[in-house]
Amino acid sequence: MAHYFVGDIQGCFAELQKLLEKVDFNPSRDELWAVGDLVARGPDSLATLRFFQSLGDSAKTVLGNHDLHLMAIHGKLKRDKPSDNLKTLLNADDITGLIDWLRQQPLMRELPEHQLIMTHAGVPPQWSLETLRQESALVSHALKQDDYLEALISQMYTDTAERWEPTASGITRLRFCINALTRMRYLYVDGHLDFDCKQPPQNCTDPQLRPWYEYTSPLRQSHTLVFGHWAALMGNVSDSKLKALDTGCCWGEHLTLWHLEKDQKITQKRLKKS
Repeated sequence: MAHYFVGDIQGCFAELQKLLEKVDFNPSRDELWAVGDLVARGPDSLATLRFFQSLGDSAKTVLGNHDLHLMAIHGKLKRDKPSDNLKTLLNADDITGLIDWLRQQPLMRELPEHQLIMTHAGVPPQWSLETLRQESALVSHALKQDDYLEALISQMYTDTAERWEPTASGITRLRFCINALTRMRYLYVDGHLDFDCKQPPQNCTDPQLRPWYEYTSPLRQSHTLVFGHWAALMGNVSDSKLKALDTGCCWGEHLTLWHLEKDQKITQKRLKKS
């Protein structure tokens, strides 16, 4: 079995198919892991979701911020913007089933035999593996409930849950987990999340900000961390146990696939529009 990990697809389905052809991906023997943000901006979010749903247990994805945003739009909590490029998906006959499938997906996944963790944006350096499991499971439980729109999705859009508070409860606790695992890039030295700076570290001018992965963390010592979300990095991180896979395909760059067993990255440039 081969394990393939793919960066933010964001509806770039044709490029994904090209990548899978390059490695002769076979769902009967291989697994495809996705770092989230399956949808938005690219031309074919509908085909992307249908494809991952069709793969069954051969596909493993986590939720990204754009996947959660889709739930909010479908639930009439947010309006879709032209840049979201989601109209075809939202008008599809099977959209309700696709949303129901999507909200069964977790915020983190593990591959214990390889000591590997996958999330969309990263892992707060303050968290142990036990805390990561616990907090992400709380969000997953809330997403699977019938009232997930009112109880969770309608309340996740705020920048106030910036600091981890172990004693927090309810929506405040859930909100921090969502913010950290799907939106995090930089942290202040006191541990607060920053949501404004999206530049690569060499271009960040605020001396109080450091990338989340530069802080000391028990998980950084013991596990390989696979993430996406931060296209400006273009996969350039110095630690071999960090796998940054968002390489901006939807922005005209390329889609990246990482073959775990070979520790090899395969790329596919954004295809020209026909």
